[in-house]
Amino acid sequence: MNSMNRVLGGPATTYFPADIAAEGRELCGLGKGLNAADNIALELEGVGLSFGGVVALENIDLVVRQREITAIIGPNGAGKSSLINIVSGVYKPDRGCVRIGANRFAGVPSQKLAHLGIARTFQNLALFKGLSVIDNVVSGRAYKVRSTFLGQVFGIGRSRSEEADAYGRATSILEFLNLTHVSQRLAGTLPYGLQKRVELARALVAEPAILLLDEPMAGMTTPEKAEMTEFVHAANREYGTTIVLIEHDIGVVMELSDHIAVLDYGRKIADGTPEEIRSDQRVIDAYLGIAAENIDGEGI
Repeated sequence: MNSMNRVLGGPATTYFPADIAAEGRELCGLGKGLNAADNIALELEGVGLSFGGVVALENIDLVVRQREITAIIGPNGAGKSSLINIVSGVYKPDRGCVRIGANRFAGVPSQKLAHLGIARTFQNLALFKGLSVIDNVVSGRAYKVRSTFLGQVFGIGRSRSEEADAYGRATSILEFLNLTHVSQRLAGTLPYGLQKRVELARALVAEPAILLLDEPMAGMTTPEKAEMTEFVHAANREYGTTIVLIEHDIGVVMELSDHIAVLDYGRKIADGTPEEIRSDQRVIDAYLGIAAENIDGEGI
């Protein structure tokens, strides 16, 4: 079995945009004036989610523009992770729709997430710690595999070009994130801050239109946060990637974001530019008044 098959785990199923669009429209309707040319990368419309009798999200409306960095902030338990999990298909909302480009879904099909142009990182590291850094990054290209299982086993046909393409793109991303010097190290042997960067590399190698970052700075030192902030900025700037992140460090949020949405007890209480959010009394009362005390730390 060649190295590509070892990393990617066999051929992927092919999904076509038309299939995805048809599923979304069947579930959630076409909507009015829905098109891919209105600069909307992601939209939540009246989204609600409950667990038993506990309301996690209530009637959430949110618009994320293409090439924008949007931060989702709020106290612990505000519903931030639930929102990201709905966008990535981990949860299906009880009501409302999620729009991704020109497709609308009552529940985002998680198995087609990469084909919709979405990648994500996780609050807790989800690396293959026994694989090298470059093999971890290559695994982010799994959805691109079209060669047959036998082709991958024997390294023939399309599998050779796919493997070369995957490792070439992974090498480029590692250079972009200053990780070339650890490319052959086992991911599990790296310091925590570098492991977080490897996870970012694995998400970026998929060439996502939308990148979801769940607390990308959590557990990092101040210098590590500064480095990661610059890398996130660079990904947005160089690749045109739309980024949605959850982050507790308000200093990072204010530096990174074009747009901020604030949740509190499952409701959106504010939505605007960093300057607007900083001066919003509802946000100060619910969150910023406390979080500001931890602006150089982990936040709350």
